[in-house]
Amino acid sequence: MVHTYELSIPIFVSIWLAEFDVLPLGVVEVEVTAATLGLVVTAGYGLFGVGALPGGVLVDRVGSARLITLCLFGMAGSFLLLGVSPNLLVVTLALLLWGAAASVYHPAGLTLISKGVRERGTGFAYHGIAGNVGTGLGPLLTAILLLFVDWTVVAVVLAVPALAAGAYALRAQFDETAAVEPDPDDANEGAPRGDGGDSRTDSVDSLAEFVSESRRLFAGAFALVFVVVMCSGLYYRGVLTFLPNLLESFPAFEPVPITTLLPPAVTDALGVDPDATRTINPERYFYSGLLIVGVFGQYVGGKLTDRIPVEYGLVGGFGLLAVLAVVFLPAASAGLAPLLIIGAVLGAALFLVQPLYQATVAEYSPPGTRGLSYGYTYLGVFGVGALGGAIAGGILTYATPPVLFAVLAGFAAVASGVGIALARYL
Repeated sequence: MVHTYELSIPIFVSIWLAEFDVLPLGVVEVEVTAATLGLVVTAGYGLFGVGALPGGVLVDRVGSARLITLCLFGMAGSFLLLGVSPNLLVVTLALLLWGAAASVYHPAGLTLISKGVRERGTGFAYHGIAGNVGTGLGPLLTAILLLFVDWTVVAVVLAVPALAAGAYALRAQFDETAAVEPDPDDANEGAPRGDGGDSRTDSVDSLAEFVSESRRLFAGAFALVFVVVMCSGLYYRGVLTFLPNLLESFPAFEPVPITTLLPPAVTDALGVDPDATRTINPERYFYSGLLIVGVFGQYVGGKLTDRIPVEYGLVGGFGLLAVLAVVFLPAASAGLAPLLIIGAVLGAALFLVQPLYQATVAEYSPPGTRGLSYGYTYLGVFGVGALGGAIAGGILTYATPPVLFAVLAGFAAVASGVGIALARYL
């Protein structure tokens, strides 16, 4: 559900660019450009990340189940508000509400896996696959619905699954600490690397403890892990936020009127007005397909965490992302076939690194403050990383796409270099 909504937003971005001329801010109005929308989307995505830190503290105190339930109902409410938005200001408020609600999920869900599942890497892999189902099918469903109804109706329809999932979450029961109960045969099982083997299970119960545990985390190798997750977030958000809009400029993605692809009997049955200008936008389906391919990357990345040192996985995964940023635009200019190949590899690589850095966080943080560590992780991935959308919008408004992809390559190169440093730290 989280990624269904998160990755449907970029499809709406291209529509908002065409539909809204100004952003009303009381006595002033701001012209809507890619830079403006980049800031609007960054606000919602930023709160998605910033809220992960207090969310992580709450996880250690109240558990995962309550927060995940609140997350689901909050996301549903935000898309209902999006569906009745009369202007870009209300769209912004809806995105902020979504970001606040969704922000608690990752520290809650990942803490649940890291403390409740013994085969942690495989657990992250299957969890990631579920995320990629939403990541790919959410935008695909959005693109299909847009063929027949306005985007506001699509937003309301998208709210329904989260309402249903929230109702289920109210009744779900599970053991949140099944994988961290004391084992008399291995007293140090689960102890993190880089902090002296401390495996305390105390949660953060006060501001003083929050400060002390935060200092303790960042005094060790977790500080390097935090750099990795920030770079990952900047790359992820920077490449995806405007990807559908960017692809519109390539000849292979010219809009196709729906009436030219379907016989009149079918369009009549679907209620499609033959005089309407509804079109199939190929870039939306390319975008959805790229994200669906991420399922394979997520699975491979999860399995790799159980088979190789995660530090080496970070080096290779982010090194691949740096190369892909360099070759993406030349491949797109070379034709549809090269673009499809590079797009598939990019989709897999984007998500291959996620279970690797998630498991790296678990390696470099104590079980008792795992929620806090994942809170910081997703502050980096989705909080700091949200700036990737603003950076992309600004570059596309005032510079060129090649500049954007050069910057993205730089983010990935830094993360790969930090992976080398972590490997040497061991």
